[in-house]
Amino acid sequence: MLAPSATGVAEQAAVATARARDYLLSLQSDEGWWKGELETNVTMDAEDLMLRQFLGILTPQLAAETGRWIRSRQLPGGGWATFHGGPADLSTTLEAYVGLRLAGDAPDAPHMLAAASFVRAHGGLAATRVFTRIWMALFGEWPWDEVPVLPPEMMLLPSWVPLNVYDFGCWARQTVVALTIVGHFRPVRSLGFTIDELKVAGPRPARAPLISWEGAFQRMDAVLRRYQRRPVKVLRDLALRRATEWVVARQEADGGWGGIQPPWVYSIMALHLMGYPMNHPVLVAAIEGLETFTTREQTPEGVVRRLEACQSPVWDTALAVVALADAGLAGSHPAMHKAGEWLVREEVTVPGDWRVRRPNLEPGGWAFEFANDVYPDVDDTAEVVLALQRLLHTGLDDADPSLAGQARGAVERAVNWSVGMRSSNGAWGAFDADNVQRLATKIPFCDFGEVIDPPSADVTAHMVEMLADLGRADHPVTQRAVRWLLDNQEPGGSWFGRWGVNHIYGTGAAVPALITAGVAADHPAIRAAVRWLVAHQRPDGGWGEDLRSYRDEAWVGRGEPTPSQTAWALLALLAADPTNEAVDRGVRWLCATQRPDGGWDEPYYTGTGFPWDFSINYHLYRLVFPLAALGRYVTLTGRSAA
Repeated sequence: MLAPSATGVAEQAAVATARARDYLLSLQSDEGWWKGELETNVTMDAEDLMLRQFLGILTPQLAAETGRWIRSRQLPGGGWATFHGGPADLSTTLEAYVGLRLAGDAPDAPHMLAAASFVRAHGGLAATRVFTRIWMALFGEWPWDEVPVLPPEMMLLPSWVPLNVYDFGCWARQTVVALTIVGHFRPVRSLGFTIDELKVAGPRPARAPLISWEGAFQRMDAVLRRYQRRPVKVLRDLALRRATEWVVARQEADGGWGGIQPPWVYSIMALHLMGYPMNHPVLVAAIEGLETFTTREQTPEGVVRRLEACQSPVWDTALAVVALADAGLAGSHPAMHKAGEWLVREEVTVPGDWRVRRPNLEPGGWAFEFANDVYPDVDDTAEVVLALQRLLHTGLDDADPSLAGQARGAVERAVNWSVGMRSSNGAWGAFDADNVQRLATKIPFCDFGEVIDPPSADVTAHMVEMLADLGRADHPVTQRAVRWLLDNQEPGGSWFGRWGVNHIYGTGAAVPALITAGVAADHPAIRAAVRWLVAHQRPDGGWGEDLRSYRDEAWVGRGEPTPSQTAWALLALLAADPTNEAVDRGVRWLCATQRPDGGWDEPYYTGTGFPWDFSINYHLYRLVFPLAALGRYVTLTGRSAA
């Protein structure tokens, strides 16, 4: 129980919890799932226009609708950022500029002049990331000879040879395989204009020393360029055929690849270049599937169209169930029952790429998206198990014994699969086991985002919490993971956040997991985490951390307060030190910033695809995490939501 001094706050929290609970219930789909929009930057939208221009299917209407969105996100200085409140990014700005040219914006329009000026001031096209230069090579604006080579023969390497495709994380693997095909053909299509105004003359960068990894791979790339001009035909033909078969075999039921935009786009181009006509069922499904990732809104200027990079219904639904349970909703409630039915149906029962490292492991678990059976992930699986356990603990057996039995079977398979996916150090990555080959990060192609999937504190913490919730806190697997978490605590007392921003997310995951697994609240690691959280609470009571913390230590634990990050901090404190006065201040902040409809506003991006490089605003985070934190707080006060 919390201290009597919390009485006034508890009354406010009970009201806020009820509002948030009712609002979340109103957002549930008829099928039982929840899904908030995943907002990203305009790179996705610009590349969608370029893809359609490349394929010859871009229409004026679609270009105009997308152009309105891209235009609306331009910063006053002329550039475009990769996250709300962030600095303008060169590559994003160049791609946005090209997207607007495709939408019909004149290069001498003031906003276009400002964008071009920004690009030139920051080094022009030559200074952009590899992916941007690949896009420009597709349209003849950058020489293919200066694009890092990814030979299709990579597909012929066995899984034990360094730099085989399974050394890459699943998201990078799918992109790399498709790009080996694109790179073989080195196609050049027309934009309908040139972008000479974005090019800046300058000296070629000097080669790195041969004794460095960068220098060694630069020289290897030069050798591969020569081979690319005259490959061994029998090997190249075999490699292209194998790569094509690999891509087609991994198309999901929604028409996409991996449920994410980059491999989806490059797989379409690769198959198109391999001779698949646009009316081929594979490409028809792929193009139609992209539309399901599209949001359209009517504005005074006209329809605005934007793309999601991915979708998160399984993750969102599991988080919603946990939050509603924490707010007092029983597993017999119709909304919870419906969500349970949907989650059970979404169980992955077929093998995927994870079998390369774990050939004898039986399928189980859940993926992030509606359709991504090839790539279930540990993080979603842990959260879904926690959600199903909430239902089983709160009346699902009495309400629907059949569904309860199905849920228990799914949980058992999920636990077996996810435990089998742990890496050799006892911790977990998201999609693969022992995907730690850092050599893959050194090749010239990889200058943007994470390309491997090593164990992380947040995913490992969710697994520890899941296992402890199942009564396995003392199991050697759990205890080894606990030791890994304790060993990987940051010097200041926080934990790094791989899939959420950043140290607040990592700490908000690690502390409740460790406490649930039996680590005492007065353990030095827990006390250090509490001190870190209290020290980084803002004077107004909230918590926030800017994405720049991934690159600049001065931003660690610091930034504008957000509902989701405040909730993560509260979840940790409620587990470890619920009577700390920082808890009351945080709860007051959530109550004070709640909207009348029960939700919260959160323009800042608190999720990540790649730390710093690719960020996400999960629109449901601003609701489910505050509801979970408030629900737990209200329970500790002995009250219930009205």
